[in-house]
Amino acid sequence: MIRVLNYPSNKAEAFLKRIFFRIEEFPQKLERAIRQIGLEVRRQGDKALIEYTQRFDGVSLRPEEFLVESKEIERAYEEIDQALLEAIRVAIERVKAFHQRQVPLSWFESGDGGTLLGQLIRPVESAGLYIPGGKGGETPLISTVIMTAVPASLAGVKRIVMVSPPRRDKSLHPALLVAAKEAGVSEVYRVGGPWSIFALAYGTETIRPVQVICGPGNIYVTLAKKLVSFQVGIDLLAGPSEVLIIADEKADPDFIVWDLLAQAEHDPLSMSLLITTSKRLIREVREKLSEALKRGYRTEIAQESLRKRGALIWVESLEQAFELANRIAPEHLELLLESPEAYLPLIRNAGAVFLGAFTPEAVGDYIAGPNHVLPTMGLARFSSGLSVDRFFKRINFMKYTPQALKSVGPMVITLALNESLPSHAEAVRIRLEKMGGDK
Repeated sequence: MIRVLNYPSNKAEAFLKRIFFRIEEFPQKLERAIRQIGLEVRRQGDKALIEYTQRFDGVSLRPEEFLVESKEIERAYEEIDQALLEAIRVAIERVKAFHQRQVPLSWFESGDGGTLLGQLIRPVESAGLYIPGGKGGETPLISTVIMTAVPASLAGVKRIVMVSPPRRDKSLHPALLVAAKEAGVSEVYRVGGPWSIFALAYGTETIRPVQVICGPGNIYVTLAKKLVSFQVGIDLLAGPSEVLIIADEKADPDFIVWDLLAQAEHDPLSMSLLITTSKRLIREVREKLSEALKRGYRTEIAQESLRKRGALIWVESLEQAFELANRIAPEHLELLLESPEAYLPLIRNAGAVFLGAFTPEAVGDYIAGPNHVLPTMGLARFSSGLSVDRFFKRINFMKYTPQALKSVGPMVITLALNESLPSHAEAVRIRLEKMGGDK
């Protein structure tokens, strides 16, 4: 069952130390195995994809079956109900509206002596989206399609490629296909696992390589993304899901229980924490958690998660709660407090923040608008969630006139010579000489 801790205490410090340094280390044996998969994909291309899909997914495919044809996508619309289609479209519109504000513009400015400085904003030409298959392909991560495809589409990426593991009958869940079509995906391949990451990075006879790969996955997919990160851009190396709830004595324990379980049901290594100044609230949450686990879904996963990385932590003050939260740097931070907006200045490290009792983390997962691909494992200390920026390149440009170069040339020469780079200095000196400036 979930632990109860008083902070500060030795027991709390021992647990929190593990949480502060929870970043997952990849076992060397596993890394070697995933690296070998990458080598096989580079050597054998489609043949390797066929072999690994058969071995691990139990599905026998031919190369011509990798690509999902447009007829199958059209048929998918007939296989989902209208309520789901409407929810997908509303979610896409809200995610678009939020991410549209992130789109940067090229800029330039002129300066003294006729200088021109600026920055070109250009989208990458292609992006790959990894969409996990869920439980045998029957629990489609529709929201992940939306959260990865919409920013890429808004950025103007011409070729957006989605990969996802096939179901036993070789199909992809129709809801995934509909979401992909609605969100602007150009190509869909029924290939998943780490071998699909290598296919996106290096290309095969059937799948052309991309320039950026985004989307969450298990440890095998994450490790594959790490290994290709010198070949292509990636979003981030994501770990198990996390929530940290800061609550006061007026918070509803039922809300807290289901918000904790919403993370715990993801993975045995998910992190679910409550930090509060109310011991009464801790007692009520603990009791209601026990009741909920008796009738809940995915209870074995949730119970293991709460046992390993769950805690109800009492602190003396809300200031102390935020101090801990910033050290933990959670993926999701919920504030079940009166006037939660007043506490925003105290937040330094978090993937996303959910303000108030009626903003559960689940609404951010699906329909609020901000992206749900967020840093985990404490990486929110120095990184951010997925945005349109991942699909853009910023190209600096500059122009100097003879007059402008003459005014700064001697300083450039001085700096270059002090760095023992005489050719740098000469490249400037020769220009000054030819225009009659200082030598």
